[in-house]
Amino acid sequence: MAISDWPAGERPRERLLAHGPAALSDAELLAIYLRVGVRGKSAVDLARDLLGRFDGQLGSLVEASLAELASVSGIGQAKAAQLKASFELARRALSQELAIRDTLSSPGKVRDWLRLRLAARPHEVFMALWLDAQNRLLKADELFTGTLTQTSVYPREVVKTALAHNAAAVILAHNHPSGIAEPSRADEMLTRSLKEALAMVDVRLLDHFIVAGHAPPLSFAERGLL
Repeated sequence: MAISDWPAGERPRERLLAHGPAALSDAELLAIYLRVGVRGKSAVDLARDLLGRFDGQLGSLVEASLAELASVSGIGQAKAAQLKASFELARRALSQELAIRDTLSSPGKVRDWLRLRLAARPHEVFMALWLDAQNRLLKADELFTGTLTQTSVYPREVVKTALAHNAAAVILAHNHPSGIAEPSRADEMLTRSLKEALAMVDVRLLDHFIVAGHAPPLSFAERGLL
């Protein structure tokens, strides 16, 4: 049955208008974006198929390639391109907000942005959010990438990049593709080494986040590890 044949109170678009987007399920929100389904499937059915392809994980859906999205029956290249565009707009909106506001005044936004950027990456990625003296975002750099379980990070290169951006402070982050957010002994030693190296050029290390799965990223500062 097409969504247009559903009772008005059950249609995703009408429910959004009446109750707001937070009242809708992931599938219903996707269905509004997809607009139409395919023969034998409504847009909601198609959205459920799309989510099912990525085990119901929005982070995995966001990080999927165009080819992976387009391979889902009923999606195709046009819808896949639209989805990728919407995900990139969400990332950019968060980045712009961090650039305008004091990053430290909106830790939730930082966590949301890091999850969008790193949660579903299949390999370790080490990145830095460079900040000015007012703690506004100057640039977000993916500095190093590695294997499924480890990344080689070079403090000298981190310091060189800090100087190139004329940064006053930095927030570091890396992901654990294993889904386990607990910092390893190597993570703790690297963080101390980077803090000391950056301090020599008057750049403050404000935090180091570990992004794993879909839980809020772990903060070294909150754990007392800085």
